[in-house]
Amino acid sequence: MKSDTQRFGRRIAAPIASLIFVAMLVAACGSAAATQSTNTTTAALATSAIDKAANVPIVLPAATSAPVTSLAAPAGAALSLQDQMVAVIKQVTPSVVEIQTSSGLGSGIIYDANGDIVTNAHVVGTDTRFSVTLSNGKTYTGTLVGSYKPDDIAVIRISATGLTPATFGDSSQLAVGDFVLAMGNPLGLQSSVTEGIVSALGRQVTEPSGNALPDTIQTSAAINPGNSGGALVDLSGQVVGIPTLEATDPQVGGSAAGIGFAISSNRAKLIADQLIAGGKVTSSGRAYIGIQISDGTTGPVITQITAGGPAAKSGLQVGDVVLSIDSTLTPDAQTLVDTIASYKPGDVVQVKVQHQGGSTATYSVTLGQLPG
Repeated sequence: MKSDTQRFGRRIAAPIASLIFVAMLVAACGSAAATQSTNTTTAALATSAIDKAANVPIVLPAATSAPVTSLAAPAGAALSLQDQMVAVIKQVTPSVVEIQTSSGLGSGIIYDANGDIVTNAHVVGTDTRFSVTLSNGKTYTGTLVGSYKPDDIAVIRISATGLTPATFGDSSQLAVGDFVLAMGNPLGLQSSVTEGIVSALGRQVTEPSGNALPDTIQTSAAINPGNSGGALVDLSGQVVGIPTLEATDPQVGGSAAGIGFAISSNRAKLIADQLIAGGKVTSSGRAYIGIQISDGTTGPVITQITAGGPAAKSGLQVGDVVLSIDSTLTPDAQTLVDTIASYKPGDVVQVKVQHQGGSTATYSVTLGQLPG
């Protein structure tokens, strides 16, 4: 049996629980009312803010739709650019080949249906026979047609049918900022592609061999070992250059990222057409002075003069130290080579020299055409 005390407690607990429930209900209603009041205040503030925004001068437009517009346009443009790059790669890949020489790997571009392939002269080196692998994996024996080291261009030939020649474009139509793709076989990775832009045009650069290239395209597309002789193509699928070398940092050593150079397609066509026609270059369009030089203590020393050449006709002598050409000082042999490369055949230059006896003289030299 339950005690009277227990019954009394139960009678008291029920009314207390009812009172607690009522109190909770009142508190909840109060909270709802407060929330409604807060929402009303917020809405009023928002309305006030909208009213104030409506009074903002028209030169500061509301930004409600701007994020949608700015995000949508680049997405469509990026997709279009990607599709174009994919289409170009599919178009040009069958025209890019891998060239195996006795000293390593390089790349080349199928130039015509006769099996002529354009590449770099430094890729072929002194070899006359090569192993050429097409993008479909078929391998052929290639033979040397001709090589022109001053412009680092060579042509080799394979005997094959069903080839896909590349289309060479007009590099003079390029503009800084144009998108380009570098296609080749870097490190033996066949049919590799890098992308970038045209960073500069008409650069004169010097190869590690000391050879001066007068008309190159600077690009941010990566040019790695094995890319040499491949294709630099624009977004219409035309070859606009021959990737040739990457820049090096003389202070820290190694390559300088984002700086590579390609021989212009116009220059490559000029040389390749002559090599195909006769195996040599007869019209290089490059200036020639007709001397051999070496670095001396006071500047480049003339060690040999070509008989009948521009220097011989002007009166320059073996042993002369070349001090300047026109207004350009020539403290070393490479500067002299680079300076001559900046002129054209037929240009008249003033060459200041110091004779072995110590006296100086200036000679007027009419530059000839660099032979092939």
